[in-house]
Amino acid sequence: MKTTDWQDLTRLTRGAAFTVERVRIPETGIAIEGSFELPVLAQLSADDQVFVMAFVRAEGIIKEMERIYGVSYPTIKGRLARIASQLQLIETIPSTQKQETLDALERGEITAQEAIERMSK
Repeated sequence: MKTTDWQDLTRLTRGAAFTVERVRIPETGIAIEGSFELPVLAQLSADDQVFVMAFVRAEGIIKEMERIYGVSYPTIKGRLARIASQLQLIETIPSTQKQETLDALERGEITAQEAIERMSK
């Protein structure tokens, strides 16, 4: 789907939640019917999707985002926080690594501070 298609779809749905019921792969002609949720990023408004893309292209450099959007640091941080609150963030520490850290702490092999440091990486 092109960017303009997403913008048209957003205007059509007026921001209301929706599901996709048919997916077609043009190269193969295969179509699948069912009830599919959009990926989390696709559920953001078109403006927020553009903001996220700009943030990634700016390599997460807030100074660059300030320049692009012509706004202050707190404005960029506020928008990022608002967008982040809409996303279901994934756990970045594998649960096995977490459990190993907790087990090592329980056995007295590491200190509480070392456990905190391991889990905050």
